Amino acid sequence: MEGAERWKQKVALVTGATSGIGQAMAHALGSLGMKVAVAGRRKERLAEVVQSLEVHDVEAFAAPVDLRKEQDIQRMFKDVREKWGSLDVLINNAGLGYYETISEASTADWKEMLDVNVLALSICIREALKDVAHKEDAAIINVSSLAGHRVPPSIQSTFYAASKHAVKAITDGVRAELVAKKSKIKLGMISPGMVKTEFQARSKRAANKSEHVAQFRVLDPEDIAQSVVFMLSTPRHVQIHDIVIRSVEQPH
Repeated sequence: MEGAERWKQKVALVTGATSGIGQAMAHALGSLGMKVAVAGRRKERLAEVVQSLEVHDVEAFAAPVDLRKEQDIQRMFKDVREKWGSLDVLINNAGLGYYETISEASTADWKEMLDVNVLALSICIREALKDVAHKEDAAIINVSSLAGHRVPPSIQSTFYAASKHAVKAITDGVRAELVAKKSKIKLGMISPGMVKTEFQARSKRAANKSEHVAQFRVLDPEDIAQSVVFMLSTPRHVQIHDIVIRSVEQPH
C-alpha cells in the first residue's frame, strides 16, 4: 500500500499476540517489512508465532509478559530495546472480558479487566512515548471494542464496556497531549465488533475454546489487521483517529 514503505525495518510491538487479532496484526506488520516483537503470556504460543513470522522472512522476537504486573511490562520494553534499540510502533491489542452481571460478578474479575484493559494499556503508552516522542514516523494504536462506544444489549457486558469506554477516554486524552506537544505520532483506536477468535469462549469460560456464540458471519482477525496497515499507510500529516468495524451481518 502506498505510504507503507516508510515503515520498513522499523520496530513494532504487539501485545496479546499469541492468537487471533494480535497474531494477524503481527503478520500484517511483518508484511510491511517491520521487525516485530510479539508479547503474551503463553510462551509456547509465542514461539510458534515467531516461527510462523520467520518462515515469511520477518525478523521477529518473543517478549513473554504478564500484563497484570507492571514489572513485567517494564521488562518487556527493556527486552525489546536491548534487542533492537527503540520502538517505533506500539499495538495495544491485549484485552479480556468476562460475561457477568454487576450484581453477580466477582471483584477479582473486575480487577483483572482493569489491570489488562486499562492499566496495562496506559503503562504501555507511557513507556512507548519514551521511545517515539520525537520521531517523525511513529504510531500507537489501541485495540478497543464496539463496547467502547455503547453498552452492549447483553446485561452481562456492563463492566467490560466500562473498561473499553476508559480506553476511548485515554486515547482521546493522550491525543490532546500529543497535539499540545506538536508531536507527529499517529495515535488511533480500532473498535471491532465480533471477531472469530478465542475471546467469546474465554469470556464465557467455555470448555471448548473453539466454540463461537455468534449465529452470523463475524469478522476475521485479518480484517482488523488490515485496519492497522491502513492507519500506518496514510501520509505523515494524516491521522486516522478511530475505526469502528463490524460484520455486515452483526445486528447490534
